[in-house]
Order: sequence, then C-alpha cells, then structure tokens
Amino acid sequence: MRYDFLDRYSRQESPVHRLSAGTKLLCALGMVALTVVVPMGAHWYFVGLACLLLVTAMVARIPVRYVGNRLLWMEPFVLAVGVMMLLQPGGWEVFAGIVVKSTLSLGIMVLLANTTPFAELLRVWKRWGAPGLLVTTLALLYRYLFVLVDEAERMQRARSCRTFERRRWIGWKTLATVAGQLFVRSTERAERIYAAMLARGWK
Repeated sequence: MRYDFLDRYSRQESPVHRLSAGTKLLCALGMVALTVVVPMGAHWYFVGLACLLLVTAMVARIPVRYVGNRLLWMEPFVLAVGVMMLLQPGGWEVFAGIVVKSTLSLGIMVLLANTTPFAELLRVWKRWGAPGLLVTTLALLYRYLFVLVDEAERMQRARSCRTFERRRWIGWKTLATVAGQLFVRSTERAERIYAAMLARGWK
C-alpha cells in the first residue's frame, strides 16, 4: 500500500518538523487568512510569502519539485473557479487574484501536511474543542483514503493486464468501468466497517 502519497515527508527530522503541531497549524491558518484579505496590489506580500514558503521547504528538506507537483494536481480546481470569474466585470483581475491567492494558500497547506503528521493535527483540533464526531470522521477518512487508492490501483492493474488493445477510447472505457466498480466496492466496505464499529460499541 502506498501510504505516503499525501504526507510523504511529515515524519522527517528538521527544525520545522520539531515545532509543535499547534504552532504550525495556527501559523498556517493565520497566513491563509492574511493571504485572502490582502489586496492584489500588495505585490511585495505575495512575493515575500512565496519566498518564505520556498525557504521553509528547504529548511524542512521537502523537495521543491514535490511541492510543485502537488500544486499542479490541485491547480485545475483553482483554474476552474477562476475561469468562471472571467465573465464578471474586471474578470482578469479577479482571475489573477484567485489563482495567486489560492496557489499560495494551497502551498501553505501542502507544507503543513508534510511537516506535521495528520494524527497530531487531529489532536490539536480536539484540544481546541472541535466536535468529537468531526475529528473521528476526519480520522476515518484519512485512514481509509489510502485503502481506497490501493484498491483502485489494484483494480486498474488487473484490468490493464487483461486489456490487449491500446486504443484511447478503450482506455477511457476501462477507466469508467474501474471507477464504477470502485464505487460499489467502497460502498460495500463502508457498510461492513460501520457494522463492525457498531458491534464494538461505537456511537
């Protein structure tokens, strides 16, 4: 199982990793909030924040290429939201603001996730008074996301071994079949897990 595709570097040793989870979470949330409210004309802030994130990644020994790849994966969602703003008056300025601010905010979250184990973040949320049900749900989501990805990779690999034609439309058809089967299997597994939790007294 590939258990580290989300937070591969979160258990390293570095000055950033040794900071308390609460401090890092508070700083990350504060920087995201500040990034949202700062006007786009404050170019010095965005350049400074980008440099700060770059230095933080280097101090934490997280490859910049890794951070860039994670941002590229999430950038289509940012662009999808930004494109809708192009239809509004002053659309290009709004589009640029959304892309720049969202990309920097995602960079902050990527660095937070890769310098702090998720279990520590959940403990901080619980200590701050987050509802227990929310914390439990996030913990289960994190745990079984890896199971879901592993199941998808095994199904895709098994399907590829049985597919001898390499036409593009067959590849899309195969992907649709795998996605459908994955949904069915994940639903069945969720029901089994929930029944097992109830049998052990979970409420």
